[in-house]
Amino acid sequence: MSPPPPAYAQQDAAYGAFPAFPVRHIETTGTRPGNRSGSLALKLLIGPGMLAMLGENDGPSMLSYATTGATYGIGFFLPFILATFVAAYIVQEMAMRLGAATGRGYGELVVQRFGRSWGWMSTIDLIATNFITLVTEVIAIRLGMGYFGVPAWGAALCAVALVASTALGGRYRRWEGIVAGLAVFNLVFLAVACLSGAPSRGILVSVASWTPFPHAGLATFFMLVASNIGATVTPWMLFFQQSASVDKGLIGPDAIKTGRINTGFGAIVAALCGAAALIAAYPLFVHHVDMSRFSDGLGFAQALRPFIGRTGGALFALGLIEAGAVAMLTVSASGAYAVGEMVQGKVASFNASLAQAPLFHAVNIGIAMLACVVVLIPGAPLMAIMLNANLLATILMPSSLILLLILVNDRAVMGRHVNGRLANVAGIGVCCAITLAALAATVTGFVNALGINL
Repeated sequence: MSPPPPAYAQQDAAYGAFPAFPVRHIETTGTRPGNRSGSLALKLLIGPGMLAMLGENDGPSMLSYATTGATYGIGFFLPFILATFVAAYIVQEMAMRLGAATGRGYGELVVQRFGRSWGWMSTIDLIATNFITLVTEVIAIRLGMGYFGVPAWGAALCAVALVASTALGGRYRRWEGIVAGLAVFNLVFLAVACLSGAPSRGILVSVASWTPFPHAGLATFFMLVASNIGATVTPWMLFFQQSASVDKGLIGPDAIKTGRINTGFGAIVAALCGAAALIAAYPLFVHHVDMSRFSDGLGFAQALRPFIGRTGGALFALGLIEAGAVAMLTVSASGAYAVGEMVQGKVASFNASLAQAPLFHAVNIGIAMLACVVVLIPGAPLMAIMLNANLLATILMPSSLILLLILVNDRAVMGRHVNGRLANVAGIGVCCAITLAALAATVTGFVNALGINL
């Protein structure tokens, strides 16, 4: 009598994957997968898609939106922010579907499909970008907590403690619940936008017509475009959402349907909050406030207080703390997933304890600690790091997108869940747009560095 087929063969038949890339479910503690428990509403609203989108509304992103609003008011960049979140949904839907169809993280699939060299190149790029991003998140937390009188070292200590305390609980669901609870405070930017006194008619005209066009030099315009793209579509989101979906147990056709709703709802909420950050800075544009006077300390919260009151300033500062905190948790997790998936035989899961997954937790907590150390170095170029973090993400994103598109079009990887024609048109369009924006910002920046003003 022949032995029964392995479990993954049965899963392949159900999910349409091919045996070369068997579906597997990661369960390091023997607990039931996260997608088999909890109410339907929670599954649709709270998940890796929502966390990825709200995690992308991080400190530098919200400050980038606010800087754009303070400099150019309500105009071209308001609908542009909304458009970038449409692009983010297109990218993240593919990453989610890739994880649900294969049961594997993005880094692991890159190694299996393209080889270990490509896998390590992607991981090293990710870690470098994540480290710079995490430095900016600590800066955001420092600025927000500084408004309430907390010293820089206290803010950095709180950031490290947050990452460590949430990671070592031994359950993905616990970690996700804490991050989701913090992410709710991203909504405070909506309240600040309401306090800004921005004209509703101007907002509607801007969204409907993409006008007025900003009066800026070519180099400045492309820099702002690239920075706003980097504030929304970044490499860490691919690694995080795909690996977190597997960690939670979101595998199979039903998980794809749930993931699409969760990711779509997350994109809508994050887009509204991002647009609100731009609108919140409208009073600074109207009153021609020179933001350079606030670059060394309390920043936008202090600058806005004369126009929207003490409550409005405090809410903006609270929003910065939340934006930095949620991104600290999700960005550091994406790096830990990536490194864990590169090293064979190592567990990369929040469902594992420190003893079960020492490398995963060491990377997750260690990279956050290093970022805090950099922020506390006297004389460190913090503002230069803050301003260039989003631009760097835009420059590095096309290579990750190309690998993603190849994976989601490979039937040996995806089975019947490969990209359709519409998904390919949208995905290739996003990839081309981001590549052109990155090239334009790089070329114009180089030309300006040569002393030629554009």
